[in-house]
Amino acid sequence: MPICSDTAADWLTLSFLPGLGCTLINRLVQIAGTPGAVLRSGGLPKTFPGIGPRLIELLADGKQLALARERAHREIDQVTALNISLLTPSSTKYPAALRFIPDSPILLYCRGSLHWLENPTVAIIGSRTATEYGRRVSATLAAELAALGITVVSGAAYGIDAAAHRGALQAGGGTVAVLGCGVDIAYPRSHAGLLREIVENGLVLTEYPVGTSPDGFRFPARNRIISGLVKGVVVVEATEQSGSLITARLALDQGREVFAVPGRIDSPQSVGTHRLIQQGAHLVHTAADVLEGLSWGDDPRFSALQADKPKKNLSVPPREQQLLDHLDAYPRDIDTIVRTTGFAMVEIHTLLLQLELKGLIRQLPGQQYERLAAE
Repeated sequence: MPICSDTAADWLTLSFLPGLGCTLINRLVQIAGTPGAVLRSGGLPKTFPGIGPRLIELLADGKQLALARERAHREIDQVTALNISLLTPSSTKYPAALRFIPDSPILLYCRGSLHWLENPTVAIIGSRTATEYGRRVSATLAAELAALGITVVSGAAYGIDAAAHRGALQAGGGTVAVLGCGVDIAYPRSHAGLLREIVENGLVLTEYPVGTSPDGFRFPARNRIISGLVKGVVVVEATEQSGSLITARLALDQGREVFAVPGRIDSPQSVGTHRLIQQGAHLVHTAADVLEGLSWGDDPRFSALQADKPKKNLSVPPREQQLLDHLDAYPRDIDTIVRTTGFAMVEIHTLLLQLELKGLIRQLPGQQYERLAAE
């Protein structure tokens, strides 16, 4: 059943008045007590500090108020028809972590299960034009965190975001996608299937009304929600001008921990993450580094889950180990492998298949192979 608070119509009406943003609406409600009191005031008294004449005139404009109220009721009808939960600061389900961030959202449109917001939360974000390495690390970290009962939050974009969502889902955990458009809009379009899966096994949310298009200016604004929902933000890959760095700065301003994954020193995709590490971000290799940085390492919730995690006991015959020793985290093509090992091509294909089945290596396009970190 969708959730819609008793005061949702008042919050929506304020949001639909021209020129009112989250900061001003939150301030008005703080002054007047409730959104309804703001709307019923007939124009705020001039004694309220910082309230200008234009705002007083707007709140006294019966026509503007009627139009906004009418639109609010249409929005509630749409939310109900689409089975969307609408949270406001008056809602008991409104995330407590968002109440205290600057410019906290006054509306959250949600599809999926709200209980994922009650778990410990960590964001994994990064470049849209991610490398294979970045996508793999993102998915692995998300899976490790999700397996511990931690909800993975990201922005449903190409690259690192999508890999994080998929990693969490594949591990059987929960993930939250924060959109820069209406919750009924699949953006990017190719992620329609992914977003449906998140609705079924996680949560999709946004602060924007139903049908809102994914205009570019909305995404920097939504980043404050990603960082605001979590205890820590992990940046996997980021160029020097990446929007992920904006989210990292917002996280610091909100008192969250910032983590970064190192990459190749000659890769443009790692410039931003290396800069974060230079500035004091926690360096991340595995989920254990995130737990330690958040002081969750001794939390009995996570230690119990880690103890229950089955350990892999892989047997690697000498010939497979010889081949494995010639591979590392940077891809090598089949011809290079033949040249450096001296093995016959037929034998190499058999050994590579065995190593891949054991999860020790990964095949990439172009008959390239890379070694994976042992668990």
